[in-house]
Parts: sequence; structure tokens; C-alpha cells
Amino acid sequence: MLPHRCRKVGDRQIRDHSFNTHDLIVADDAQGRPVGDGDLAAQTEQVYVNLHAAITAAGGSFDDIANLTIYIVDYEPSTMSQLGEGAVSAAQRLGFDIVRPIALLGVSALGEPDLLIEVEAIAVLS
Repeated sequence: MLPHRCRKVGDRQIRDHSFNTHDLIVADDAQGRPVGDGDLAAQTEQVYVNLHAAITAAGGSFDDIANLTIYIVDYEPSTMSQLGEGAVSAAQRLGFDIVRPIALLGVSALGEPDLLIEVEAIAVLS
């Protein structure tokens, strides 16, 4: 089962591989409760936890993730330390390598006012 705030937005079969895209939103834990109010590091950790849960539920692993697009509200270069702190914390807790091709986009707002980060992941599952 996908995390509460993980919406499957598409699948596509190309040759021998399936490309699965999920839209992951950080703010909720497995019970649908918001986490990390105003805390980018906490929300980043939760998005990586949700991402790990989603890819595992699909029969894959973090190694199957080909690309991440990360949207951060009011991004500034100083924000990178909080982003890194949350990602490393989740990776250490769950035992995966966070290094992936990443596009980082600063945005003025996301779909809900309490969200500071949202991640779109593309995974290649064969």
C-alpha cells in the first residue's frame, strides 16, 4: 500500500521496462498525520521515507529510482543543509543510498500551505 500522500500518476511500458511515476508529498506520516510543521529537514526525511515505502510496495528498491525532481518552497542556497540533513537521516534509518540524479526547483507554493517540499520520482522497474 502506498503512503497516504503518494499518488500514482502514471505507468508506461517501454520495451522491457516499466516506468512508474509517483507524486510524493512530505507532510503526512503512514497514518495520514502532518509531520514537520515548518521544518524542511523533517519534511524531507518523511518524503524519503514515503518514497522508500512506495518503491518497495511496487516491488522495487531505491536503486530502481532513475530520477528525482524536488520542489522546495522559497528555496535559497542555505536550504540545502536542511534538505541534506533530512535525506541523510532517512537513508541511514532505512539503509539506502540517496545519491540519484536530482533536479531541484524552487517554487513559491505547493498544493497545500503546510508543505515545504514535494518530490516526483521516476523509477525503472523491469
